[in-house]
Amino acid sequence: MERGRKESVMKDVLAIVLAGGKGERLHPLTLHRAKPAVPFGGKYRIIDFTLSNCINSQIRKVAVLTQYKSLSLNRHLALAWEHLFSHELDEFVVSVPPQQRIDERWYEGTADAVYQNIYFIEKEAPSYLIVLSGDHVYKMDYSEMFEYHLQKDAVGTIAAIEVDKAKASAFGVIEVDEEWRIIGFEEKPEEPRTIPCNPKQCLVSMGVYLFNTDAIVSELRMDATHSTAHDFGKNIIPRMLNTKRLFAYNFKDENKKEAKYWRDIGTIDAYWEANMDIVSVDPIFNLYDKEWPIRTYQCQYPPAKFVFAQEYKGGRLGIALDSTVCDGCIISGGRVQNSVLSPNIRINSWADVKDSVLMENVEIGRHCKIRKAIIDKDVSVPATTVIGYDIEKDRKRFHISPGGIVVIPKGSEIKR
Repeated sequence: MERGRKESVMKDVLAIVLAGGKGERLHPLTLHRAKPAVPFGGKYRIIDFTLSNCINSQIRKVAVLTQYKSLSLNRHLALAWEHLFSHELDEFVVSVPPQQRIDERWYEGTADAVYQNIYFIEKEAPSYLIVLSGDHVYKMDYSEMFEYHLQKDAVGTIAAIEVDKAKASAFGVIEVDEEWRIIGFEEKPEEPRTIPCNPKQCLVSMGVYLFNTDAIVSELRMDATHSTAHDFGKNIIPRMLNTKRLFAYNFKDENKKEAKYWRDIGTIDAYWEANMDIVSVDPIFNLYDKEWPIRTYQCQYPPAKFVFAQEYKGGRLGIALDSTVCDGCIISGGRVQNSVLSPNIRINSWADVKDSVLMENVEIGRHCKIRKAIIDKDVSVPATTVIGYDIEKDRKRFHISPGGIVVIPKGSEIKR
């Protein structure tokens, strides 16, 4: 869609970004921050991908619903995003904690979070409401979904991707008819329904919902009067199926004839795997797409530097292979391979870092050996420390994921 037309059709859309979950499955990375504020891909925060989708789709009104441990998330929104919106043109990105306008309680479900902000929604009076998750990694032009919504004369549209039936039970599964109208929706079913004429594939929800505002506000008010989980997937969507026109939008690459990239990086293993995809030779998720830039806040660090080229006879060699290295990093006689290095990291002489994610302000001491680890911000690893080579030994000191990833929380003091 051309930029001018996209701006015109998206003016009546308000984006609600759900960013208040505890992120318990991503612990200990969420020990001191909200899940959407967790660093990802070296220089980004997870929420940057959803917000970049909004900007690139010409959505200029965005409310981020926050709740738990939101300090770093609010700071990031202020530094990275507020200046991209013009208040004079009635544009905004705003952080919205629980206002207690409805009741003296916190958000108690995805639908309840939106319901508690009905005052704000009605004040803005958008014709359409798009509800997004702040903790997924993907690139999506919401204007294309909006066009589909209009073509189908839908009341609600859910973005979906195709997955193998064997994996579908981990998601909310959408059942559709031949016209892709939704006729069933079930959270994590044991026997998921497949796509018509394709018994091996299922449609699963991406957690991206587009609604006609008047219709969804009415449903939210009704849901609030019942004792439910107040959740879109468990309550709102299944109830709307009986009386409203809901459709599934297939998030598919028409050129490759396959589902586009979308990841719910809600677990340590999924988070690590998504980072490892970024440093692969031919990554599925392309961060270098000039037509779809991913925005963030960047501190004013100097360029990355690699020093010492004494590669013979036990000398020092500062080198990084198949890795992403951000500004401010100094690889001082150490070796980095298949890893993601956030800004301002120092790898000292003879250290060896493999298959790892290092966050800002980490220092790796001389002769360290690090493998399959996630090291959070402000951690100094003493010289000769070995991590990731003896899981049982590591388990006594660190958090170990089911997939064997060693996680060291922010600011930890490590003893040799």
